[in-house]
Amino acid sequence: MKKTITRLLVFCMVTTILFIYYFIDHELGQHNITTINSDITSTPFTETPLLPTPELPVIQNTTAPLKEPARKAAEAPTDELAEIPLKGDTLMEYTCSIRKIDDSIFKRIYGKSFKENCTIPKDDLVYIEVSHWGFDQKVHTGELIVNKEISDLIKNIFKELFEAEYPIEKMLLVDEYDADDNASMSDNNTSCFNYRLVDGTTRLSKHSQGLAIDINPLYNPYVRPNNSEDSVLPIEGKLYVDRTSDCPYMIHKDDICYEIFTKYGFEWGGNWNSMKDYQHFQIELDE
Repeated sequence: MKKTITRLLVFCMVTTILFIYYFIDHELGQHNITTINSDITSTPFTETPLLPTPELPVIQNTTAPLKEPARKAAEAPTDELAEIPLKGDTLMEYTCSIRKIDDSIFKRIYGKSFKENCTIPKDDLVYIEVSHWGFDQKVHTGELIVNKEISDLIKNIFKELFEAEYPIEKMLLVDEYDADDNASMSDNNTSCFNYRLVDGTTRLSKHSQGLAIDINPLYNPYVRPNNSEDSVLPIEGKLYVDRTSDCPYMIHKDDICYEIFTKYGFEWGGNWNSMKDYQHFQIELDE
């Protein structure tokens, strides 16, 4: 009986404590919510004014318009750029420099094109660097040694050839071939001065005075009739003895190369009767 009463008293005390704890916790929670709501309600809302958006300066277009060839290249699809030639006065210019034979140049030619027994004074020759179009349709700088009396003619002739985009494969001093004319011709090298005899004779060639120039000699060979078989130089030029064949590098009467050289008073070896020298243009100096 006593155990039962004791258990009831303990149960009542625990229940009373839990009730008191619940009541206090509930009242405090309501108080905090009311306080927070009161603070929110009592705090006035102040609207922050928006700052004006700064006015950006107007940027003027200062890019210069492209010149016509460059504009076309810029507007073309990428896969077509290679088909647009970079030609014209704005992108490709003819250049020609003429200077005396200085020591560095003379070292290159002495004992080769300028022989020890050379009868023409060194001071009668000049060294020329000149622009020309190559077989690869690109602009190259060639070199020639010519008689100083015709240097201005050569400058003007090659200017007109350049403007006509006339192709010349290479233009090196014949000394690059140890002054071996056959080696130079076989390599299709355009050249001028070389102190030597006319092939098969004891006469000095006009090349010995710097008054003759050979253009694309492989495709325009020297042909001298013989009883049995014509002599052709260079030997590789036999393929081009037939002047009716379709080759863009052959010089013909009335083509652009012929017209330009003859306009300036040069004689073409292709017009000769006893032999044909299709590569050869020469000029006489006035006495």
